[in-house]
Amino acid sequence: MTGFGKASLQLATKKITVEVKSLNSKGLDLNVRIPSVYREMELGLRNEVAARLERGKIDLSVYIELTGEQTSTKINVPIVHAYMQQMKVVLPQADETELMKMAVRMPDALKTEREEIDENDWIEIQKVIQEALANIVQFRADEGASLHKEFSLRIGNIRGFMQEALQLDPERVQAIKDRLQTAIAELHVQVDENRFEQELIYYLEKLDITEEKVRLTNHLDYFIETLNGSEANGRKLGFITQEMGREINTMGSKANHASMQKLVVQMKDELEKIKEQVLNVL
Repeated sequence: MTGFGKASLQLATKKITVEVKSLNSKGLDLNVRIPSVYREMELGLRNEVAARLERGKIDLSVYIELTGEQTSTKINVPIVHAYMQQMKVVLPQADETELMKMAVRMPDALKTEREEIDENDWIEIQKVIQEALANIVQFRADEGASLHKEFSLRIGNIRGFMQEALQLDPERVQAIKDRLQTAIAELHVQVDENRFEQELIYYLEKLDITEEKVRLTNHLDYFIETLNGSEANGRKLGFITQEMGREINTMGSKANHASMQKLVVQMKDELEKIKEQVLNVL
């Protein structure tokens, strides 16, 4: 959801600049800075930005820079003259220039006339806003394409580590059997072989990772399927990564095998990299 868009337009007497910044957020947090004369247009502008950008902590700023001779601040001539007349009484020796300098610093010496909305100017401002929004949308799209490649790579790595772990499974099972048989032999007691086999099967079933492998594979497939979808899917991808994490953790707790546990750690590392970047997905 991170992004930046900027656009500007030079008119006869003013320059319009629009900047849009976006950071990650679970919802829409929109902050609009716009000249006060256009404040009544803010609600419609907010709705438009929300429809285009959907989610994120968004700052939209509209700057109007006057480049001509036009100004909304005027000298309040009667007030300035009144101040000068009063000062002549206090300072009869002062010349007009000094009196003027003091008068324009007094309260109400300058007045700001409220501007009225120029419909033609607002139409031009809307065009600049649309251009800035289009730029940030393109920025997000470019970042999304890079993230797609990144996610595909990480998901492929997790699949590869899982397959390596499954190849170690027969060795792991045999190592568990050998360890239990050695422990029984060291006890120097007579053991019912049938009962021992039953208990061994029960123990190995508790350490079996077939279900975790099937569920993790389904989650990986669903992640790719969701990633290739056309709708906004950032939240859904986040939920899928949580489920993937549960299966990987369970696989690690059942591993009971050093080499397999190393592969589980590598899967966790890849998953964490996915989780970090999922926050950038709309």
